[in-house]
Amino acid sequence: QVQLMESGGGLVQPGGSLRLSCAAPRIIFSESDMGWYRQAPGKQRELVADITTGGSTDYSNSVKGRFTIFKIDAENTVYLQMNSLEPEDTAVYYCNARYQARFNFWGQGTQVTVSS
Repeated sequence: QVQLMESGGGLVQPGGSLRLSCAAPRIIFSESDMGWYRQAPGKQRELVADITTGGSTDYSNSVKGRFTIFKIDAENTVYLQMNSLEPEDTAVYYCNARYQARFNFWGQGTQVTVSS
């Protein structure tokens, strides 16, 4: 059983910031494109941002310019820095590892709530 360990969610006011982290086993992390997804109540899970093993990144239009995905290979950890948070960003955020372009592993999810 592969475990992706997420942390960093919470309650923040509009305009605030949060940083999510996701740690993976080294053997998984080193051969996976890593991503962050989110799912709001009543909505489908959507891709927020991803980063390839080579460090290329991609973002959904809704978070471009506000969120940054980055990873520290020595820590086997991927981060999602979220700035200028909006109420529409409220969701459960999930870490994903796409291992060897074939297998998907997921974290348990962390709640992000943006509210005044």
